[in-house]
Amino acid sequence: MSQVIGKNVSRKDGRAKVTGTATYAAEHPIPGLVHGYLVTASIAKGRIKSIDTRAAEEIPGVIAVFTHKNAPPICPPTNNFITSKIYEARLPLSDDTVHYGGQIIGLVVADTFERARHGAHQVKVEYDIQPPVVEAKNATFQEAPSMFGESFTFEKGQFATGDFTAGMADAAATVEATYTTPTELHAPMEPHAIIAQWQGDSLSVYEPSQWVMGSQRTYAELCDIPVKKVRIITPYIGGAFGCKGFPWSHAILCVAAARQLQRPLKLVLSRRQMTANTGHRSQTEQRIRLAANAEGILSAIAHEVKSCTSPVEVFTEPCTNITPVMYAAPTMQLNQELAVLNVGTPTFMRAPGENPGMWALESAMDELAWALNLDPVELRLKNETKEHQRKGLPFSAKHFADCLQMGAQQFGWKDRPMQTRALTREGQLIGWGMAAATFPALRGQASVKVRLLPDGTVHILTAANDMGTGAYTMIAVTAAEALGVPVDNVRVELGDSQLPDGGMAGGSMMTASIAPAVMEACQEVLKTANCTTASAAFDALRQSGREAFEATASTAPGDEGKKWAFQSWGAHFCEVAVDEEIGRLRVTRWVSVMDIGRVMNGKTAASQVRGAVIMGIGQALMEACHFDPDIGYPVVYDLATYHFPAHADIPRIEVTFVGKPDLNFNPAGARGVGEIGITGVAAAVANAVYHATGKRLRNLPLTPEKLTNQ
Repeated sequence: MSQVIGKNVSRKDGRAKVTGTATYAAEHPIPGLVHGYLVTASIAKGRIKSIDTRAAEEIPGVIAVFTHKNAPPICPPTNNFITSKIYEARLPLSDDTVHYGGQIIGLVVADTFERARHGAHQVKVEYDIQPPVVEAKNATFQEAPSMFGESFTFEKGQFATGDFTAGMADAAATVEATYTTPTELHAPMEPHAIIAQWQGDSLSVYEPSQWVMGSQRTYAELCDIPVKKVRIITPYIGGAFGCKGFPWSHAILCVAAARQLQRPLKLVLSRRQMTANTGHRSQTEQRIRLAANAEGILSAIAHEVKSCTSPVEVFTEPCTNITPVMYAAPTMQLNQELAVLNVGTPTFMRAPGENPGMWALESAMDELAWALNLDPVELRLKNETKEHQRKGLPFSAKHFADCLQMGAQQFGWKDRPMQTRALTREGQLIGWGMAAATFPALRGQASVKVRLLPDGTVHILTAANDMGTGAYTMIAVTAAEALGVPVDNVRVELGDSQLPDGGMAGGSMMTASIAPAVMEACQEVLKTANCTTASAAFDALRQSGREAFEATASTAPGDEGKKWAFQSWGAHFCEVAVDEEIGRLRVTRWVSVMDIGRVMNGKTAASQVRGAVIMGIGQALMEACHFDPDIGYPVVYDLATYHFPAHADIPRIEVTFVGKPDLNFNPAGARGVGEIGITGVAAAVANAVYHATGKRLRNLPLTPEKLTNQ
């Protein structure tokens, strides 16, 4: 049994963050630093007819003004996820074309931030304006291109080539409904920021990056220099959710401008600029059709999705990926369409595809349960699939049923009335709802160096990073377990491309990737010391007079993906209180049960689920980004106008883990936890609202006007 793994261990990086000693991207003290500020387009579509920079250039302290007329050189990267990747395929300041509101059209560099900002406001631009397409209702949708080599069209069953509705004709109950989600923003606490410093032909980049080595390779291609000439430094990230995985246009421009000026350059985006230039989750429209017999066994599922992308990059919100893994049906049809809008580029956001996809599917499953007069938990248990219906592979270590049953017991689900508007408390309607959660288990290559030091401490080095998920602590816990030393004796160093490649912090794969490498490196360092225990190795080290015993190990997925499908599972149960007179909706109780394989650190894992649930409650009740139909700019522009939950909006969130290792997946038996917690949350809330009020709400967010009696 584990001595450390799975226990509640406090964060190794916690003290540094609360005392302010943790250094984020914009906080590195670089001598001779100058500052940049972006000039952005005030139209959504057209061309720059003229751009006058003279007033800006005359401001004292302004060093340079870059536009498409004098853009610093940038080399197009391969942009294929393997060699390099940038968020927007169009390089900044490429030409005079404007594709979306807020697009970068210039950069002012000055000796202070204030002068750079003032200079940016003095740049005068005239446009040839063209009518933009900003709203999906005015867009043309076409079949979405494949993503990561997988098509968004999938069909199986006897009606795959025929009339799907014929397959629903003999069903005892059917559901056919459309569910929508609005555009959502990332809004991490740490804004997007970068410091680019050139020393001769070598580049140092201080930037929050979820993929240190990927950024290193990408900047090397953009600058046409050897990879070893680029150093990425990102020890701390103040939140990311998918928007800090690859270089954005502002960062690419900063690196190029710093090279031309031969001055270290800092560029920090404003919240308003972030809403347009650093990604969002696309709005979606999803049509779900379900058919089941009288016992509740599904006979048909159809899932059709529409999402939107930008003129400068193709990104599809992959909502249909969850459908083949959730519920078994002999007939299934999946397809997705995509339209181009004159808005900034959408990108990965916590549980991309899975989150909005589960909103629609889990809402529809609740509707089907009511149509059949069947308990929603029972309906899900009846239709649980044992294999990935698209891959044709059995699931490894699946405990979805345990999540449903444990959650129902903890919540007291058996006492739920089978009628709407049946529960009241203090003049408010009370409703109970539930939904499933899921996310694929992903794993990549990772390398780790372990050093045993004469003072009895262990030093772990890897270019992995921690965007707030607890990676510092997880790595320390894994090493402490493997070597049999106290967690306090393990020091972890992350986020530097000069360290061994730690892989990517995205797709909930960091723990699954890095933990096996830590375990392997710990065993290798004991072999190096020719010892079987760490205590013996420390004794041998002190006697040898050497500086350290060290070893590096790398691990990667094998052929297990050919035998098994790997997926994590969960279930959410919630209670809501609704005051129909004023449209007030509050979430008053929450229980989540997760099957994520082996839990490496109970404290940080539960924290991840709670954070995801809070984010999901925000999605359910508040979050929405709207675009000005004329200029295409988001009408929300900071953390005040983009609504999200405060502590007062959130009840106590009870989190339990099934905790059974998935040793088919990796030697640690651990799967990811960062993203699964948000999937199904919005559906659980909406399902509870229906139980409370009898009103089926299918369009997020669930704002007050949708709840009143009027």
